[in-house]
Amino acid sequence: MSIEVKVPVLPESVSDALIATWHKKAGDAVKRDENLLDLETDKVVLEVPAPVDGVLKEIKFEEGATVTSNQVIAVIEEGAAAAAPAPAAAPAAAEAPKAEKAEAKEAPKGVDELSPAGRRVAVEENIDPSKVAGTGRDGRVTKEDLVNAGKGGSAPAAAPSAPAAKPTPGSRPEERVPMTRIRTRIAERLMQSKNSIAMLTSFNEVNLAEVVKLRKALGEQFEKANGVKLGFMSFFVKAATEALKRYPVINASVDGNDIIYHGYQDISIAVSTDKGLVTPVLRDVQDMSFADVEKGIIGYAKKARDGKLGLDDLQGGTFTITNGGTFGSLLSTPIVNPPQSAILGMHTIKERPVVENGQIVAAPMMYIALSYDHRIIDGRDAVLFLVDIKNQLENPQRMLLGL
Repeated sequence: MSIEVKVPVLPESVSDALIATWHKKAGDAVKRDENLLDLETDKVVLEVPAPVDGVLKEIKFEEGATVTSNQVIAVIEEGAAAAAPAPAAAPAAAEAPKAEKAEAKEAPKGVDELSPAGRRVAVEENIDPSKVAGTGRDGRVTKEDLVNAGKGGSAPAAAPSAPAAKPTPGSRPEERVPMTRIRTRIAERLMQSKNSIAMLTSFNEVNLAEVVKLRKALGEQFEKANGVKLGFMSFFVKAATEALKRYPVINASVDGNDIIYHGYQDISIAVSTDKGLVTPVLRDVQDMSFADVEKGIIGYAKKARDGKLGLDDLQGGTFTITNGGTFGSLLSTPIVNPPQSAILGMHTIKERPVVENGQIVAAPMMYIALSYDHRIIDGRDAVLFLVDIKNQLENPQRMLLGL
């Protein structure tokens, strides 16, 4: 019986998808729930599993093709078996299963540092990642690098024993690389924000000495009780949530000539990946504990690294928090993520001299920034919102008591 493999139903905000990688060829045996191909949308990479056991009878669209929701992309012959290889001499036939089994277990060197999708490509194509030039952050080898290497389209990295090639004096090398769909979408969203929002940024600074003391005093007990560390991010998320309750316009969005006020706090957390910045959403943060927030952030970070973020993880959000301090940023003006109306930017913590009770002391200080849509948010509300967050973080006991 022939079973059609279709593109999953895409959300309304995603019009189509690109076939990034086929992991099976026509005629290959497949098992139910085994990943057949990767679809790259402008938000995430989706895996399309086999619906039944059988043989991949036909592939209707090759890699690089654009497809839409529910479009038939392949056909599986249910219950069929892959074509048997040509018979070989008896001794060789007896040893073949052992050889195949050994080969299946043996993976190329360096695959442990790859994402699951990249590891699968490296094993299936028998590619040594150490010999592939990485285009990811810090020179990491991405799944796309391995796919290109398998097609002969990526220049291999220089062998460790060979001396590094010296550039020709006066040479001016250039390389043209097309944007991925995710990067293209990020660019579109940034331009949409720039062109449709009257954006303004206000700044303040926070003394995190009391938060640091609290983490040192209770961090070990917190980790034992909840299985996660008590980080700075949960303090900012909870402080922002309380401040959003007091200044609901910061949590609002614009729809035509209407302002939509949200009676809940769904906080988008900016997470950096090899493909670009994504913003998975912590939903109903007003009902979450510090431990819930920490677990949610850790879970999203792992899913982002493994390429497992789903479209549902990225939909919605009423307010965004981004932390450029993890990369050393001292000060920046974050860009609002439409249709949201504001975004909070965290930055690196630096010990700076401050005056306390007439004395100059060193304190762990952080600059914070709020970019906002000036069409509906006045400077007064933006500044008071930042001051509210500052007061909570400098007096964390008030935040813990909901004051």
